[in-house]
Amino acid sequence: MKILYLECYMGAAGDMLMSALYELLEDKNAFIDTMNHLGIPGVRLNPLKASSCGVGGTRIEVTIHGEEEESIDVRHGHHHKEHQHGDVHHGRFPDIKKLIKSLSLPDKVISDAIAVYERLAVAESKVHGKPIEQVHFHEVGALDAVADVVGVCYAMYLLQIEKVFVSPIHVGKGHVQCAHGIVPVPAPAATELLLGVPIYSGDIEGELCTPTGAALLTYFADSYGSMPSMITEKCGYGMGKKSFDTANCIRAFLGYQEASSKSDEAEDEITELCCNIDDMTPEALAFACETLMKTGALDVYVTPIQMKKGRCGMLLTLLCRENQINEMAKHLFMNTLTNGIRVKKCEKLILEPGKELISTRYGDIGVKTAKGYGVYRKKPEYEDVAKIARSRRLPFKAVWDAAFMAINQTERKDNE
Repeated sequence: MKILYLECYMGAAGDMLMSALYELLEDKNAFIDTMNHLGIPGVRLNPLKASSCGVGGTRIEVTIHGEEEESIDVRHGHHHKEHQHGDVHHGRFPDIKKLIKSLSLPDKVISDAIAVYERLAVAESKVHGKPIEQVHFHEVGALDAVADVVGVCYAMYLLQIEKVFVSPIHVGKGHVQCAHGIVPVPAPAATELLLGVPIYSGDIEGELCTPTGAALLTYFADSYGSMPSMITEKCGYGMGKKSFDTANCIRAFLGYQEASSKSDEAEDEITELCCNIDDMTPEALAFACETLMKTGALDVYVTPIQMKKGRCGMLLTLLCRENQINEMAKHLFMNTLTNGIRVKKCEKLILEPGKELISTRYGDIGVKTAKGYGVYRKKPEYEDVAKIARSRRLPFKAVWDAAFMAINQTERKDNE
């Protein structure tokens, strides 16, 4: 399985993410050439060699009519900026959506980019108390941010990643200047987007995770936590514009995970962490399960049980890899009221997973495959179907059925 691990120890901005993914691409020149001829008004991408604290990487300079925009941090009552702002391009979600739809890119890239902006629109809507159609984008509506979002979505499409892992996100501290005035870090829209995600402030003063960066990370991330066990093939460094005492970059590790197999049959090992709980409300327990999944657990579920003295309780079971035991135990103790955890190592017989891409009338959709023990199955990727359904305002079942129809047509052709 092809996977990506994003190390966000210096936060994330759209251009940093795009730059890190750019370093992983096979044909970098083709990517830049495509982006520069999409027709985003006045926008041009220029990849530059950059370094921070002796670490070398790429910083893709995104300019609008030759000028590059910059966020303004407020440090100890003074504005701190490295470059002057260009003109800020305001826009509403329908305007941004129309622009993205006009670009000559694969359907999946278009739907992903629109879905990212929809996340931003919903976050801004909650912050400002306005319907998403009336929200004016500022940092996230500037044309350079459109290029960042589209560029990241296009790079992800080219890399054909099957699963994305993201580290806990460093957000910084202090205040930042925005179109509405001076606001705390992380900015309100970024704060809304990062709810339920592991973040920390650290000692660095300044905005490290922008709303655009937060929207992209939370859209593509499958789970959060430390680096999973993986065989790395490439590592990309996306450099930021600001200077700090710590190397200002995002590291993107590209690699894969292998299931050990015997012919077409596969075995695996997994660890169960279990605890009995009878002193948490259903709401608190549901929140704990959601949080544990986001910290990197493979699965979390609860089962009703009867405890001593006839009390009703819940058995919480968390599945993880052996190298995750200590970290997952820490998160279990932090997010539940249990005082003890049982650990059990299990052997697991699995169907070997895979992924394909099919074309439907609504766009490209990923397909999960599973084979072994004389079985071969195919199933549409839920997130791909959901993204298309949301972005095109279609019933989920309509897109799901279209995907199965395409799967069946492909199988009939293969059998002819």
